[in-house]
Amino acid sequence: MQETLVRGLTRRDFAAVVINTIIGAGIFGLPAAVFAKIGTYSLLAFVACAVVVGLFVLCYAEVGSRFSKSGGPYLYAREAFGPFAGFEVGWLYWIVRVTTIAANTNLFVTYLGTFFPASETIRILTIVAIIAFITVINLAGIKESATVTNVMTVGKLVPLFAVMLIGVFFIDPGKFTFETLPGYSAFSGSVLLLIYAFVGFESAVVVAGETKDPQRSVPWGLFAALAVVAILYIGIQLVAIGTVPDLANSQRPIADAAAAFAGPIGAVLVTIGALVSILGNLNVGHLSATRLIYAMSEQGDLPRFLGRVSARARTPFTAILLTSAVVLIITLNTTFISALAISVVTRLLVYATTCIALPVFRKRKDAPAEGFRTPAASLVVSLSLIVIVWLLTQADFAKQGIPILSAAFVGAVIFAIFKFTQGRRRGNNET
Repeated sequence: MQETLVRGLTRRDFAAVVINTIIGAGIFGLPAAVFAKIGTYSLLAFVACAVVVGLFVLCYAEVGSRFSKSGGPYLYAREAFGPFAGFEVGWLYWIVRVTTIAANTNLFVTYLGTFFPASETIRILTIVAIIAFITVINLAGIKESATVTNVMTVGKLVPLFAVMLIGVFFIDPGKFTFETLPGYSAFSGSVLLLIYAFVGFESAVVVAGETKDPQRSVPWGLFAALAVVAILYIGIQLVAIGTVPDLANSQRPIADAAAAFAGPIGAVLVTIGALVSILGNLNVGHLSATRLIYAMSEQGDLPRFLGRVSARARTPFTAILLTSAVVLIITLNTTFISALAISVVTRLLVYATTCIALPVFRKRKDAPAEGFRTPAASLVVSLSLIVIVWLLTQADFAKQGIPILSAAFVGAVIFAIFKFTQGRRRGNNET
């Protein structure tokens, strides 16, 4: 008997997963980077980003509410546009996931260097330990993974909200100046930069097959998480501007903000919070990457053995071990991947397929019923696609476009070979 996944995530668990997929390490450095570009107007850039991502979330909320299986963007694209489109979305997104996990694992090691002396041996041992830890959690079961996720969510939110809520009492109003308007390129570049801090929510919908009442939990979790993240980000930027003496040149803006009113101990606590934040992001990133493989196997777009589920823990152990092995290889042979713009561009393409899928499903009579209906859907989809196209025009084709097209071509070859061999096997079985 083929084992299946268990629905162990509650609505709050799902929201915690979304928060962990969004809040990684970006917010611990971006307040300074965006302030250096546009000064106090960086507050408006954060608001603009929240609105833009809100458009994407509205599309995901309706489309995601139509499905109860795992797969997320891959499943949506497959059902809306066919197996090949679905495979390409799934393949590209899996590459994004393992690359991002590898990058963040290296970033975790870098942050850990604040407390321990750095050496290549320590780096390798730390990387192996981190990936082994995440692997064991994911093998143990979805409920165990949810428990760890909830703990890490609290661990990352407490220091950030503490900085925001305590820091507001130490803000110097004189630091806020709105005299000189930033140029268009500076403001648009800042918005593009901040998109990095808001992406990731789409990873959470991949685990819908392990979520209780996903038709309602997915929309609720997406909106709740975005609200928490937006309020937190804007509040953190407000405090950073008002408390950090030289914010534009700060290497650790949130730690510096904490140090401004809590001394060295505050900076240390924020650094620990950054470590917890990255670790939580790694956990849910691994979770979504493995469930993506499981979903593609379940739909017959990858070999069946990749979707095997443990009878005891009810977790896709083959997909988990494969993902961990690939992540380990990539992590050990790279440093922190600063060119994560490739992953953001790929995500934008994934967002586009989901946004387009919304009206496609509405027109189809055989489409699954939605648990949430996006208001003014035509306007939301149109604005989403306009924003996506605009953001894509900001990308460097040589550095980001060519690698993505190359990966898509490799995916097409893999899909063709697998379907060809699959067809031959069926033919042999019939004869």
